[in-house]
Amino acid sequence: MDNQVFPNDDFILTPDTVFPEDKHIVTPEKPIIEFRGVSKTYQTGTHALKDVNIQIHPGEFVFVVGASGAGKSTFMKLIMREEKANTGDVLVNGYNLTKMPRKQIPMLRRTMGIVFQDFRLIPTMDVFDNVAFAMHVVGEKPNVIRREVAKALSQVGLGHKARSKPAELSGGEQQRVGLARALINKPKLLIADEPTGNVDPNMSYEIVEMLSRINQQGTTVLMVTHEHNLVRDFHHRVIMLEGGTIVADNAEGTI
Repeated sequence: MDNQVFPNDDFILTPDTVFPEDKHIVTPEKPIIEFRGVSKTYQTGTHALKDVNIQIHPGEFVFVVGASGAGKSTFMKLIMREEKANTGDVLVNGYNLTKMPRKQIPMLRRTMGIVFQDFRLIPTMDVFDNVAFAMHVVGEKPNVIRREVAKALSQVGLGHKARSKPAELSGGEQQRVGLARALINKPKLLIADEPTGNVDPNMSYEIVEMLSRINQQGTTVLMVTHEHNLVRDFHHRVIMLEGGTIVADNAEGTI
């Protein structure tokens, strides 16, 4: 296991590190995501998740499906630490999210890439700068940014659109920019929240094909979708939520 530096900079995590007090940190062993008896109830009284137990291992591609209100959004928000579980433990990329302090959330999110349904591009920036922004945030050197952004845009087939503004792109092209941005810092985990929701059917297949190629290179992919035809055609693991509980977990891409 490689040494890892945690947010206080003087803390080095090694295979022999012992944590007598820092219970919010766990060693980054398999699985990459684990829910242990996780429940989430909102202040409105909505029971979004109920005693969920699941493991997702490095290198997997997992579809998360379910009807509206099934708990998909809460499931993803807990993984990104946008919400916190009421009971149980959520372990992601070597962090215990249930116990971690808020100051460590930015460090957690640097270990993952996120693709949103509504793209969330900065309209005043061109394609290149939208992708580069994620590298500026982590303080990367300008020459590295230029090289890596060019590589990422080429990977999603948009090298020729580097100086275009988001408004000049189709929905599918905007989503590919979002994908390049999510990948630019080489995350271990890629979360795609309804990434095909605002693109046409042909582009939907192209985006899932891209995600599958990225997965084949070693990145763990977790994708929420309501498009069952994609789930059937791409034979990845499927987790189905219903009423806040997992009602199916199939390895062969069946619903």
